Amino acid sequence: MIRIRVSEDALEDLNNGFWFYDSQEAGLGDYFATNLKADIEGLKITGGIHRQAYKDFYRLLSRVFPYAVYYTMDDEGVIVWAVVDCRRHPEWIRQHLENK
Repeated sequence: MIRIRVSEDALEDLNNGFWFYDSQEAGLGDYFATNLKADIEGLKITGGIHRQAYKDFYRLLSRVFPYAVYYTMDDEGVIVWAVVDCRRHPEWIRQHLENK
């Protein structure tokens, strides 16, 4: 089974998404966090099968929310670098990933 590591930046992205959705409706932030964490946990099985969207970053699309999980692979497993709202401008996403 693949090991998953989540960067501080990705945790911050998840936290920002949580607060955005929770401000829309009480409890929706928890639903967001639960679903995105399940998507990330699924990388234990599916890590590396997704399309490489930018440089070495693979992109997993969330099943429920309009978010993408950007990750790379190394000898130890998966490293999640960013969790991004797909409604963002593509250039913003590239810049967000460029800093990783």
